[in-house]
Amino acid sequence: MLFAITLNYLRPPEDIQTQLDAHKAWLVQYIQTGNILFAGPLHSKAGGFVLAHASDQINIQNMIAEDPFYVHNLVSFDVQATEPAIRAENFSGQWAVDAKAIPLA
Repeated sequence: MLFAITLNYLRPPEDIQTQLDAHKAWLVQYIQTGNILFAGPLHSKAGGFVLAHASDQINIQNMIAEDPFYVHNLVSFDVQATEPAIRAENFSGQWAVDAKAIPLA
């Protein structure tokens, strides 16, 4: 199952900055386990976005509970689960097992 996770900053940028390196280390840890597929800041600078993969939402909640941004109450998390129905052919079927692959034009 894929999870679209939007992080919204609750505190001023200076507060966010104090935990940014620890947050990035958390991201790297879960990229290495295959749970986070990509992450980055929003262009609005109001937060960030993470695309994650896990068997269920409990695993995602446990993962989020370890994020320093969560631990220090710096962001809110909006987690939306999805089961992809179709995918671009070059998007790994590993993350969208039942999705029909559509060739690129």
